[in-house]
Amino acid sequence: MTLQHITQLRCVKCHAIYGLEQQYTCPTCGLDGVLDIEYNYDLVAKTLTKASLAEREHNHWRYRELLPISDSVTLPHLQVGWTPIYHAPRVAQAIDVKDVYIKDDGRNPTASFKDRASSVGVVKAVEQGAKIIACASTGNAASSLAGFSAALGLKSIIFVPERAPEPKITQLLIFGATVIRVQGSYEDAWWFCQRACERWGWYNRNAAVNPYLVEGKKTAGLEIAEQMSDNMPNWVVFSVGDGCTIAGAWKGIWEMHKLGITPRLPKMLGVQAIGASPIVTAFRNQTDLVSSSAETIADSICVGEPRNWRKAIKAIEDSNGEMIQITDEEILEAMRLAARSAAVFGEPAGVAALAGLKRARQAGVVKAKESALVVIAGNGLKDVQTARQAAGSPISIEPNMDKLEQVLAREKLI
Repeated sequence: MTLQHITQLRCVKCHAIYGLEQQYTCPTCGLDGVLDIEYNYDLVAKTLTKASLAEREHNHWRYRELLPISDSVTLPHLQVGWTPIYHAPRVAQAIDVKDVYIKDDGRNPTASFKDRASSVGVVKAVEQGAKIIACASTGNAASSLAGFSAALGLKSIIFVPERAPEPKITQLLIFGATVIRVQGSYEDAWWFCQRACERWGWYNRNAAVNPYLVEGKKTAGLEIAEQMSDNMPNWVVFSVGDGCTIAGAWKGIWEMHKLGITPRLPKMLGVQAIGASPIVTAFRNQTDLVSSSAETIADSICVGEPRNWRKAIKAIEDSNGEMIQITDEEILEAMRLAARSAAVFGEPAGVAALAGLKRARQAGVVKAKESALVVIAGNGLKDVQTARQAAGSPISIEPNMDKLEQVLAREKLI
């Protein structure tokens, strides 16, 4: 069984150690005691090598030794992971850095990065014999859970805030999820889901309390390390909401470095919207996190009470990285830049990472001679309304050649 590669679970707050029977947070620290899964890397190194990876299928299950799942469990049939990385020289020129690479995680089955976590979540639910799995989400984690639950025949119950975009709600419903649209914020939906899981014993997919979900997210880091290998950029950039995405990705990159798959480590750049940036504040002030209200067009990172902030800040500090804030206007600009200079259509939370790279370059955090890889975590069709806001409107005219000529001349196309 792959689980023999796991040594223990450790609380990131009090550092208490637990065995695999501990499913969620540290009993002593409560919800503040997020757990981290630790592995026997000497044992992992015996079978996870460059040579063995070359023989494996190109999905994120290729890293089985670094995932907390049993060898005997049924895996979802959906292709997840091994998303493409594109070289984007025109983006690099626009930002004024040496090189930019874009990893398009909108290519996952339900069009977001969250498929990595949900695929592991449903497998763990099946291991536990659960029939119902639940989560709270601003949209992407919800739609990914609904899709992967459908793949394995699980019933999913999803709690979303009132402001969740309609395309994401539609995904949930088409996959057969029971959708609870909460009249309130994401935090309201999260607590509502938490209480429901406790009352009815549903398997809790929320990455804020379930350490196994972060292990799914780290596969992005494992892939980046393998795909870039000797060409690892100076910076790897993620948008940040709850904090577990950038924390998981850093863990994956670090593990591949430890195993000798990639020779050097990058610095991590975490990006939050100004209207929802409590982790940036805690990082800069070197204090515990203070919850705040959250307001940004980037719904997937609109989190005022993030629970994996310790892991996120540790990832930034361990990598000698940085955190930065960006405005909603910069996010809209980044949507246009990614689409028009790299042909990648990202949702607001995804392209927030690209906006953060540009702001970091302007602030002198990232140097002109440096390179960066930006992870765009979700497809732009997830939030069509905001995409239209960024893209503008079509030109509407009657089918008259003279009027067409006037329009083309005005647009300097002839």
